[in-house]
Amino acid sequence: MAIATKSRLNSAFKQLMSVHWWMAIADVVLFATGTFMSQLERGVSFRHSFYDFHKSMGVLSMALLTWRILLLLRVWWKKYTQRFPKFSWLWLKTLALHISLYVFMWAVPVSGFLLSNSFRANNVKFFGFVLPDIFPQDSAMENLGRNLHFWLSYSLLAFTLLHTIEQRKVVRANWRRFRQFLQSKLDRVRSGF
Repeated sequence: MAIATKSRLNSAFKQLMSVHWWMAIADVVLFATGTFMSQLERGVSFRHSFYDFHKSMGVLSMALLTWRILLLLRVWWKKYTQRFPKFSWLWLKTLALHISLYVFMWAVPVSGFLLSNSFRANNVKFFGFVLPDIFPQDSAMENLGRNLHFWLSYSLLAFTLLHTIEQRKVVRANWRRFRQFLQSKLDRVRSGF
């Protein structure tokens, strides 16, 4: 029994869920910083640093997405080579939602690259390291990149909310665990460790 538990704890599914939550945190940071920095006046001293941080988090999100897709393929391989899925309306709906989420998780940072590269060459940095341009500098594409990045970001947010609603039981269970964790830490502090 201990061997089965240990293998489950180190499973690809557990790794997939870990990357899922790291990406969720990164996406919250990206959406919050993107919303905040778009409201900043051009003369604000930390505006450029904020943009660089946002772009770095976008690159990190793309790296996490790549890792997540590789883990997902591994999980699917193990799961569906043993037993093929039951095709149902619920399964198809869930599959469509998840495919949409993955497309938006990919398209939002790519549109951010389009916006940044169109605006100025060598404009995307990963925590100080300049990344090569994916798109050529082209002022005519800048507006397209801005519109795509804006609308794709809000579409990703909408689909993320749909996903959260669909997974409300999991969200409630995780919220309950988080509250219990905080309560136990608070009790330890109150009791003087």
